[in-house]
Order: sequence, then C-alpha cells, then structure tokens
Amino acid sequence: QVQLVESGGGLVQAGGSLRLSCVVSGSFFSINDMGWYRQAPGKQRELVASIARGGSTSHADSVKGRFTISRDNAKNTVYLQMNSLKPEDTAVYYCNTDVIVAGKQYPYWGQGTRVTVSS
Repeated sequence: QVQLVESGGGLVQAGGSLRLSCVVSGSFFSINDMGWYRQAPGKQRELVASIARGGSTSHADSVKGRFTISRDNAKNTVYLQMNSLKPEDTAVYYCNTDVIVAGKQYPYWGQGTRVTVSS
C-alpha cells in the first residue's frame, strides 16, 4: 500500500505565505512525477504545479512567480511554497504522485489539505 500525507494548509491573510508538504510512504519501487492540484468550491480540480523526478517543473499561469514546487527524493516528499497568496487561491490542495509498484506505474492521491486566504 502507498500512502500520501499532506500537511501545511491553514488560514492566512492575503499576501501571506504557506508551505505545503506531501510525504509518500509504503511499499513501492520509485516515484516518478509529483504534483499539486487544487479544487475550489464549485469548480473542477485543476493542476497547480508538477515536478519530474529529475527536477523539471511546470506551474499554472495563475500561480507563476508566486508558487514554487520542489521535491526531496531522499525523503519521498514534494513541497509547494506559496507566496503572495490571494483569496482566489482558496481551495483544497491535493498531492498527486505516479508511483512504480511491481513494475507498473499507478497514480496516487492524498486526502487534501485546505487553504483559506482571507481578504
């Protein structure tokens, strides 16, 4: 079994910062791409940022220059540093990873961590 545990969400004022973490644990061979998604009330889940095992990253236009994704392969952890937060960043943030188990790749999701940005 593979588990993803997210942390770091909370309530912050506009302009503030938060750092999300997602730790992957369990029985697996390796982790490929890792990413953060978010889902605001009444909206579809959207990709915020992703990072490949080698470190190349991609960020949604709406967060470029404010959010930074990073990972620590030794700790099986992905981070999302969120600066200059805006009320429209309010959402539940989900960690997603592609994990190699028994020679096959499977997607796994975390349980989500809520981020609320007050104006």
